[in-house]
Amino acid sequence: MESFFFNLTDSAYKIEYLYKDTTEFIKRVDISNGIVFLDLEINVTKQREYNFKNLDRMLVICVIQEGSLKLHDNINNKTYSLTKENIYMFVSSKQDLKITFSQYTTNKIFTLCIADFILKRYLSKKENSVIDHLYNTLQQEISLQQIDKHPIDALSLYIIQKIKSINTIDTLSSLACEHHTLEFILHRFKLLDIYETPLKDEEICISRSAKEILVKSFVNPPTITLLAHMCATNETKLKTVFKKRYKTTIYAYIQMLRLQKANLLLREQHLTIGEIAKAVGYKHQGNFSKLFFEHYGVYPKDILKK
Repeated sequence: MESFFFNLTDSAYKIEYLYKDTTEFIKRVDISNGIVFLDLEINVTKQREYNFKNLDRMLVICVIQEGSLKLHDNINNKTYSLTKENIYMFVSSKQDLKITFSQYTTNKIFTLCIADFILKRYLSKKENSVIDHLYNTLQQEISLQQIDKHPIDALSLYIIQKIKSINTIDTLSSLACEHHTLEFILHRFKLLDIYETPLKDEEICISRSAKEILVKSFVNPPTITLLAHMCATNETKLKTVFKKRYKTTIYAYIQMLRLQKANLLLREQHLTIGEIAKAVGYKHQGNFSKLFFEHYGVYPKDILKK
């Protein structure tokens, strides 16, 4: 078995079509040794199967815009079903996979593969930080493990489009594409629910209860006093435990939930920015746009343009 990475020799950026027809293609792009993406648009009239065998330790982010596929892990005899309008994250230290596309489906899929040695550059020496956690997991013998699943959001599509729009083969393209790729990875990592500080069982229970309540009511959230009562604790302990668990205040967490929901609504592109702002709990469009930019680094109007 060969390595999936190290496909570059005399260039820093390589584009290769693994399959190409009039309206269909499977494109592989080596951004650098250790970062590869596959861009796929195919119409399947009969079931297709592909085998994938490698010995690489990698993080995989799979964005299913249209269609679906099944990943069968031959080592552990486990099947994962990936469906449209979702983003999946996997870790794998050894691959023996069967990839199946069902018949009569139109598939539009973007898959990003990152080698463990890329993650190693950004280790913090904090065992439970997101990057350290993923890197350490990859050092174990894991054939395939799903880490995360989230609905596709507008910002992810916006960044993916920037990654895919680079088509020239030169050093600057490689740098620009790697920059956008790291931007995408960072955005996905922020959505992972991995906590860095060890917690007591009571603290886990309180923080989890508070989170579940806020996720359901962030548009019109309860007061801190009421939230503490609902979590069977006092205000001081609630605020302390919540910040210890999620590394942010309750107020900031509510804003994050609102902006994440706005990010999903932007993808649907049938609401105005003002309507989205109101739908997630903001009275003023200007304030919403300002907070969105501070959180994501791009204005809602720019995402809608895409």
